Amino acid sequence: MLIAGAAVAVAAGWRWSSRHDSAAFAAQYAALPPRPPGSVYHLGHSLVGREMPAMLAQMMGPGYRYNSQLGWGASLNQHRAGDVPGHAEENATPAYRAAEAAIGSGDYDAVVLTEMVELRDALRWHDSAVALAHWAALARAARPDVRVYLYETWHRLDDPQGWLSRLDGDLPELWEPLVAEAMADPATGPIHIIPAGQAMAALVRRIEAGEVPGLTNRQDLFARDAAGEVDPIHLNDLGAYVVALVHFAALTGRSPQGLPHRLNRADGNPATALPVDAVPIIQAVVWDAVRGYAPSGVSG
Repeated sequence: MLIAGAAVAVAAGWRWSSRHDSAAFAAQYAALPPRPPGSVYHLGHSLVGREMPAMLAQMMGPGYRYNSQLGWGASLNQHRAGDVPGHAEENATPAYRAAEAAIGSGDYDAVVLTEMVELRDALRWHDSAVALAHWAALARAARPDVRVYLYETWHRLDDPQGWLSRLDGDLPELWEPLVAEAMADPATGPIHIIPAGQAMAALVRRIEAGEVPGLTNRQDLFARDAAGEVDPIHLNDLGAYVVALVHFAALTGRSPQGLPHRLNRADGNPATALPVDAVPIIQAVVWDAVRGYAPSGVSG
């Protein structure tokens, strides 16, 4: 039973991940037939934010619509329980639609779910697999052909284990076992993964190797406060654009190469744009990351 399995996994300190076979996990995913979504629902927190979905909508083009429910670092289980920190502040936007009603409506072609950071804490304290299964099952009961995704995010730049090390290790050790545990419940159906963390890691390696014109290090993708200090986890417009590209590629099955890079923020004001010479490189890196990862549903 899913709930019992999740409880054992958490109590065991994620020994389940040590038994996880990443190759076998990937092998169960067949490429999804191309079907660009006309509507998407985002559930999560500030690593979804307002800017990334707005940029994604501009990439998708006319007729596309989206809604969201966000919170301050909210876990999927807090959304499930209706106890979302920062609910009023984060959802004072036209994009807001209450999660339970929205996901249970069947109105969306795709539902993108986002777990809290630190992911280890979500697994230990927030019944992460149970909550992920809940939202996936709710979406699929309302609309059997819905596509459900878990958005793989990242941890703090100052993580003591190293930001790139966490991205390399967390995918097979935490993210994939979480999805596998949730899919143990037949009601959930397939849950695909949007590999944003993997795309960010691949891009940062290229940036820090001096291969992306106009960008020099990972901090170039992250926000800064009024004093110029780098925010260790939240993205600036450049980072939001990169993550929107990842969502576009995973959700449509199409290459993001050639998409416009001069977009607007959610409030309609122009977003900071990437250096022109960097754009084709970044779009190619994103496409390689998405189509090279079978659980995204995109291959080849």
